[in-house]
Amino acid sequence: MTHDAAPTDVVLRDGSTVCLRAAGEQDAEALLGFLQSLSPESLYFRFLGLPSLTVSRVRALTGTAGGGTTSLVVEAGGRLVGFAGFYRDPGSPERAEVAFAVSDALHGHGIGTRLLERLAGLARVEGISTFDAYVLGGNRRMLDVFRDSGFPVTTAVEHGACHVVMPLVVTEHFTDKAAARSRAAATASMKAFFNPRAVAVVGANRDRGKTGSEILHNILAAGFTGSVVPVHPTAQEIEGLTAYPRVIDIPESIDLAIIVVPAAGVLAAVEDCLSKHVPAICVISAGFGECDAEGRAREAAVVERIRSAGARLVGPNCMGLLNTDPAVRLNATLSAVCPPAGRVAMSTQGGALGLAILDYAARMHIGISSFVSVGNKPDVSGNDLIQYWADDPATSVILLYLESFGNPRKFSEIARRVGRTKPIVAVKAGRSRAAPSQTGALASSDAVVEALFRQAGVIRTERLEELFDVAALLANQPVPRGARVAILTNAGGAGILAADACEANGLQLAALSAVSVAALEAFLPAGATVGNPVDVRGSAPPAHYRDALETILRDDQVDSVIVIGIPPLLTESSAVAAAIADAARLVPGKPVLGVFMRSEGGPAALAPIPAYAFPESAALALARVTSYGLWLARPVHPPGGVERFDHGTIRRWIEKILSRGGSWTTRDEANDLLEAAGIPGVEGRVSTRPGPEMSAVLMQRVAPQGVEMIVSAVQDPLFGPVIACGTHGALVHIPGDSAFRLHPLSALDARDMIDELRGAPLLRGECGAPPADEGALRDVVLRVSELVAAAPEIQELHLDPLIVLPSGVSVADVRVRVEGASSARVGRRVDY
Repeated sequence: MTHDAAPTDVVLRDGSTVCLRAAGEQDAEALLGFLQSLSPESLYFRFLGLPSLTVSRVRALTGTAGGGTTSLVVEAGGRLVGFAGFYRDPGSPERAEVAFAVSDALHGHGIGTRLLERLAGLARVEGISTFDAYVLGGNRRMLDVFRDSGFPVTTAVEHGACHVVMPLVVTEHFTDKAAARSRAAATASMKAFFNPRAVAVVGANRDRGKTGSEILHNILAAGFTGSVVPVHPTAQEIEGLTAYPRVIDIPESIDLAIIVVPAAGVLAAVEDCLSKHVPAICVISAGFGECDAEGRAREAAVVERIRSAGARLVGPNCMGLLNTDPAVRLNATLSAVCPPAGRVAMSTQGGALGLAILDYAARMHIGISSFVSVGNKPDVSGNDLIQYWADDPATSVILLYLESFGNPRKFSEIARRVGRTKPIVAVKAGRSRAAPSQTGALASSDAVVEALFRQAGVIRTERLEELFDVAALLANQPVPRGARVAILTNAGGAGILAADACEANGLQLAALSAVSVAALEAFLPAGATVGNPVDVRGSAPPAHYRDALETILRDDQVDSVIVIGIPPLLTESSAVAAAIADAARLVPGKPVLGVFMRSEGGPAALAPIPAYAFPESAALALARVTSYGLWLARPVHPPGGVERFDHGTIRRWIEKILSRGGSWTTRDEANDLLEAAGIPGVEGRVSTRPGPEMSAVLMQRVAPQGVEMIVSAVQDPLFGPVIACGTHGALVHIPGDSAFRLHPLSALDARDMIDELRGAPLLRGECGAPPADEGALRDVVLRVSELVAAAPEIQELHLDPLIVLPSGVSVADVRVRVEGASSARVGRRVDY
């Protein structure tokens, strides 16, 4: 969860949203009214009655009158519905007392838990490690909030009240609980889009060919199982359905509204839907943030109204959504081509591109469970959809076409978890190879996006065609356990092409066992090749394919098989395809890919084995899925976990630097920060950053003893803290000379970063020099990640160079820039 007090729209467990933000002076009167609206029981349970509610008392509660208080308020529908705050203990600054209150009508929606999570994040940044709360014994609801938070909680009865002690440690149990809450909220908020009982089409028209009319027609043509209501200012009937002038005039409840009116009229249509309490709104219309300043202002106004009402928005500037579930059969898109039902879910940003994607999926016979075109995505984005699809029993593979990230930090967190059970495949458009600036704008490079996907286990593809190649494999075959591939072919040239493509993409040609070779020799003709590739000859009968594939699949040295059939050489293509499918069923557990080099694709009898037109396409898809399998096999390491890390000292130094307005730190300040983080400081402290002469002296002292490296951290406004590790003197965007990861890092992330470097053999003594202390380097990388977490005000930190010695490390030079953490954001962000 976001650990600042900037206004954030939080999704609750019922799928609605509320705005959570810092309390301010302007809230005193409204907060007084909120507290006075609470039932006497609620006031008594939460504040022991607060017998004298006054504006001055409320200001003391919120901290706007001073006194070491941090407080938050919750808004819904333009009014305050929740409050929370913590109050630092003057005698023990590492502890604070916490209290919160929620409107009686909203108890049980999860607001208290969200307030507690956010307060805990703010408290940790301020150096507070423990919350105390005093709860009356009969207040079981508040006790449950503390116990269900995921934090470790102890209770003791003191003076008739229950004293709750809650250490603010982020454990695996806490992250699991928070993720489960997030997923449940996302699923609830998306339900009305994918499983509506009644849909209104605002802007439906009698004239076919217009956008609203086509969407209405497509909904009806797909056989939607719910009710459909056209909305038109004057028409009384459209497509045989009763039409209404406004949504508010519809007598029944509406779950989903599809808005297809000119951009200037969208806000009025949205207001109408919100008055009707429609929870899900999809705006097809263009003319918003994709256009100009006027469009951006129009989009912001729409989002503001939808969020303040607690509803959700898909679009604007999109092509709609669909759900192929036979119990729903919703095609609320501009595409008259509805793909077959299947196990693949997909989200795209592009509108017109989405039409082409649906058409391509139908031609490739790739079954779709649900599809969403998110358009400008100021609200619903891939983060919401991934969590919804994670719990969707109809979906087993998730595809994403991304043009931009809204909240990449949340994307990474969600994808890491979901990817363990359902693969996520993405095409990220807009690659940028621009070099970073001298101040370290690392995220200008596509390497950061690559790092995000690698950490999260997302399968990245270069082209849409490759996206569907990978999807066809994942949807129909198991994930391989390793990289050893066998090739079965009836043409030697095609086998060689496949072998070259496998090796070029990091796969290994399996060495068949002696038992397998002997078995193949026993039934294949004399001219056949029984190595790898296995060539059964051009006119091989179906039985040879079946027996050869079964033999290969039973070989423990083989993890996957590519089977190639050149149709002009096959006398019975369909029979051969059936034989391949039979063998795969006899020996399940290993993926089989078919290659039938003909324009009409693989024979129908090959199903469920995916068919590719060329060996290179099959090899590349297999390589992508194999990498995902290796990621799945990796142990899960929680981030952080370093010892001897002094949060209190770090916070004191940061506050001291901020008190003078923030700047590049002095050398002594930088050293104190490093030492509090457990990183050895620069020898021979000086009061300012040394010039080149001093740096040269330090380098002469330590460089001959070890390997020169760089470890850096930079706050990116979109990606957050980006950690880089590279060889000294290299441009950080050169592949192989540097490696990137997004905070937070695990020990495995730190190890992988070093493994990616071309300088890794030098570190390990493989170039003639003594090996350096790679473990100490990994430790420094982890501590830098932990440092920027403890002090988000650190905008840049550069250990350049860092000398990795045979035992330990030595920092030859350090630069740190500290500025006040900015809460400015582009647009309103959704959190869970």
